[in-house]
Amino acid sequence: MTRTKITPNPPPSARNLPSQAHDSTQVRGAPSSQAVRPASSQTALAQATPPNAGGAPIPLPDFKALYPWANPTLLKETSSVNTAGAVLRLTNGDEVHQSFHKEHDERMMVLPCPAALPVCADDKVSADGPFCFVYTTLFKKVKLKFPFTRFERELLTELNIAAAQLHPNSWAFVRAFQVMCDHLGLPASVDVFLFLFEAKHPGDRLWVSLNGIAGRSILSIFQQSYKDWKGKFIQVRANDKDTSLLDGFPLYWVDKGKKESKSCFRRPRSPDSMGALDRDLCLFWKRVADAHITFLTPTLISFEFFEDQLEFQIG
Repeated sequence: MTRTKITPNPPPSARNLPSQAHDSTQVRGAPSSQAVRPASSQTALAQATPPNAGGAPIPLPDFKALYPWANPTLLKETSSVNTAGAVLRLTNGDEVHQSFHKEHDERMMVLPCPAALPVCADDKVSADGPFCFVYTTLFKKVKLKFPFTRFERELLTELNIAAAQLHPNSWAFVRAFQVMCDHLGLPASVDVFLFLFEAKHPGDRLWVSLNGIAGRSILSIFQQSYKDWKGKFIQVRANDKDTSLLDGFPLYWVDKGKKESKSCFRRPRSPDSMGALDRDLCLFWKRVADAHITFLTPTLISFEFFEDQLEFQIG
């Protein structure tokens, strides 16, 4: 691959700002994950787990009644990661910068998903407090990490979707954009990101996708055909040592069927409605796109912690 160095200079006002790559501050005004449902609406999560061999059958909740807005395909999207051993294989890897590294072990609980529990389930089927589902591919390939960055929390909140509701290819755009911003000393802004990318209504595909806007494309697609990720998700819970782990972003699947336009439920942002810094950043990234510079998303993600390689790729 030939070197693709950015020629337009970033706006001076954006240089040397503090990085938000690992800022887990709660987003002001974002929905809290600590809301407690009335006890009468809670069904033990264990009810969604099949009985042991020879045991009496345990009736499953009526998921169609609990989530009448969910179509049959969504209700059938369940996880095959049902055992503690399967989770250990995910969390005990040898990568130096793995998502579930020792530094995070005391801040979170990574648990298998009860069989037959659909990805759109929420705390109506749990008496153990808030949780969120995350597809394992996001940790293995896209290198998503907990706790989510401030930018990731704000983006999920702005789009009003759960982490599992965003397609892996789109998560890769989110990750690569942050890598570039962090390397260049620029803030990762949700408004600027949504100036470059458009969120499409999922329709029958279920998962929300982000597409680069024509004339503003700066990142390649992560995988042309992303395979073998559906039906493989785990649940993440906070513990007493970090109760804020799941604060500041939607935890559960949000119905997009009737609330949003079928063509595009989030219009591209206009710099005219932004502050001075974000306007400058939009102009900077537009000059990059106008120069026909496209960065390889998988390469940026794989070199996140290698400054020399990022300097070669980005400049």
